[in-house]
Amino acid sequence: MKLSVAIASDGASANAFVVFRGLKESIIKASKLGYDGVELALKSPEEVNKAELTQWLRDNNLEVSAISSGQVFAARGLSFTDEDPEKRAELYQSFCQFIDLASDYGNLVNIGRTRGPIAGREYAYAESLFLDMAHKVADYAEKRGVTLILEPVNRYEIDFLNNLDQTSAMLRKINRPSFQMMPDVFHMNIEDDHIGDSFIRNKEWVRYVHFADTNRHAPGDGHMDWDEIFSALTTIGYDGWTTCETLPYPDPDTAAKRAVAFLKGGQYATYYR
Repeated sequence: MKLSVAIASDGASANAFVVFRGLKESIIKASKLGYDGVELALKSPEEVNKAELTQWLRDNNLEVSAISSGQVFAARGLSFTDEDPEKRAELYQSFCQFIDLASDYGNLVNIGRTRGPIAGREYAYAESLFLDMAHKVADYAEKRGVTLILEPVNRYEIDFLNNLDQTSAMLRKINRPSFQMMPDVFHMNIEDDHIGDSFIRNKEWVRYVHFADTNRHAPGDGHMDWDEIFSALTTIGYDGWTTCETLPYPDPDTAAKRAVAFLKGGQYATYYR
C-alpha cells in the first residue's frame, strides 16, 4: 500500500477536511514526513497550475493519489441530486474539468457529499437525479480513463448512501466500469455493522481508502481497531492508497507527523511498500 495525506489550496473553504493548506508548502511537508502522495481537495481545477504542480511533485518525489470534490458541495452548493438545470449543468462542467485534471494526476475523482442529499424528497426521485448525473459523468470519465470513487458518508453529514452495503447496491445500479468505492474508516465506524466484515463483504468495489481515527484525529489518536482494518485489507488483497483525511488537531504539522509515524513507523510499517 501507499500513504497519502489530504491537502488543499490556501483558498479552501473553512470546512474542508484536509490536514495541510497551501499546495506547494503541503507537498514539501508531506514529502519530508515520508508520505508517498497527496490528495488534492479542490473547489475548482482552476486552483491548480499544472506546470507548477508537476514541478512540485517531481521535485519532492510525490504522486497525486486522487482529486477530492467535497468542496464543490461544501463551498459551492452543487450536487448530483440538484434539481435546478443550471446547477446541474454547472456541476457537470466542473466534474468534466476534475476528470481532465485527474487524467494527468492520479486517475481518480472522489464523489463524497457532492452526491447530494435526499433532503425530504421521495427517495426514488432523489436517486433518479443522482443516477442521471452519474451516467453523464461516467460517459466522460470513461473517455478519459478516469475512475470515479463513490464515498459512503455518515448520517450526520448527509442522508444518502451512508454505509458500504448501500453504496455497493448503488454501484450495481450504476453498473459502469468507471464507478468504484472509496470507504472511509471514520464513517464506517459510525455506519457499518463491523468494519472488517464490511470491507470483506464489499471487496469487489474497494478502490481507495480514507484513514482517520474514531475522533477524526490522526490514526492512533483514538480507539479504532487498526489490527482489524489492516487484516481485512490484507484479506481482500488491497494494495492501493490509504489517505489520511483527518482534522488538523492539535495543529496540521503534529497531526501529519502522528499519522505517518503510527502507520509507517510502527507495527503497520510492513503494509507499506
